[in-house]
Order: sequence, then C-alpha cells, then structure tokens
Amino acid sequence: MVLAISTIALTSCGNKATTDAEGAVETQKVVKAKSIGSLEDSLSYAYGVGLGDNLRQNFEQMPVDLNLDMFLKAFELTLKGQDGKLRIKPEEAYQVFQQCMMAVMEKEAQNNKKMGAEYMAENAKKDGVVTTASGLQYEILTPAEGAKPVASDRVKVHYHGTLLDGTVFDSSIERGTPAEFGVTQVIAGWQEGLQLMNVGSKVRFVIPSDLAYGDQGAGQMIAPGTTLIFEVELLEILK
Repeated sequence: MVLAISTIALTSCGNKATTDAEGAVETQKVVKAKSIGSLEDSLSYAYGVGLGDNLRQNFEQMPVDLNLDMFLKAFELTLKGQDGKLRIKPEEAYQVFQQCMMAVMEKEAQNNKKMGAEYMAENAKKDGVVTTASGLQYEILTPAEGAKPVASDRVKVHYHGTLLDGTVFDSSIERGTPAEFGVTQVIAGWQEGLQLMNVGSKVRFVIPSDLAYGDQGAGQMIAPGTTLIFEVELLEILK
C-alpha cells in the first residue's frame, strides 16, 4: 500500500523536477486542473484515492467478500487513534486476520476436495482409466514401448494442465517449449505418474490435491484442495 502511494508521490515529484521552462508551466497547469480546494485538501484526497484503489485491488483478491461497513468502521477508528472503541487491539489484528484466513482456506479446501472426489469417482468408471493405490488416476492416450524413467532420472516432457472446469493454469504446449526437470523435483502425483510412462507415450493424469498442492494451493489459480488434470507426453529421458 505504501509503495503504491509512494509511486504517486514520486511521479508527482518527478513532474515538478522538470527543468524545461515550458514543461514546468504545463506541469503547473495540470496541478491546478487537478487540485481540490487547498493544498492540504488536494493531498488528502489524492492520498485517499490512491490508498482506496490499492485496497480495492486487495479486496478483489480475497477469497471471501469482505463486509465493507465493518472494514470502514475499524479503519476510521484506528486512523483517529480511538483504540479504546475497537473490538480488538491493533496488535491483535494480524493474528485474528491469520486465523480467519486459515479458516477460510480450510473451508475452501474441503469444498474443493469434495468436488474432486466426485469428479474422480465418475472418471474411474470410464474405460481405460486406472486408479493407483495412492489415488492417482491415469489413462493412456497414446501408447508407446520406450523406456520408463526412474526416480533418479531427468525427463523432457510436454504437458497441459487444467482445473476441473477446463481452465488452463499451466501448459508447456501453449508456450511452445518442452519442460525439463528431475523426476523427484515435481509434485507427488507427477513423480508417480512419470514412472508409469514409456518414452513416446501420452497419458492423462487426474491428480487429487493430496498428491498435488494440498490444502495450501499454489498461486492465484490453484486453490486449496484442488484436483488437477494433466495431459503429459514423455519426450525423452535425459541422462
């Protein structure tokens, strides 16, 4: 948040630092056109807009819809230093926030796991789909008779990763460049799946969250408890 506002301030200072006389006049005109009352009022308003815009973007990334009235009430009391009227102390805020976020992620993970389990139960009924002891599902799309990698190998693959709704979250195919990595340098579902493949084969994997990114998720696209689908082509075992 501070960085966003600092950027606004630095940009403003950069404009004022113009040494060219004509540029300085133009800058002054812009400032006049954008001012809102006194210098203090203009600064206060600009700061509020910048901070509000930054907070709005943060709100949009939250996993739940925040109660704006509750937020503004707490925000105003804290800004005014009226800590005695707050329901929690400022030093307790981070801990409460973390506890709430963990509860939200837990609930989201359970919902996603349920959807994943339902999907995998239906998928298991399809011809050609095999479910291993760990819960990994695979279906051979293109068979081959090449060698199989072991845990100590490095491999070159093409892959296409999607969520259950078909959203693509990662794809070497779309990038146009195969990926290279050690068999043990990837998620558990991949480690197991790669060692089931022959060079030249193409396999569709359905990986439950316990063999993927678990209850933590990964980045903005892979939520807690998410089941992942990968189509993988094993191009080469690298020695």
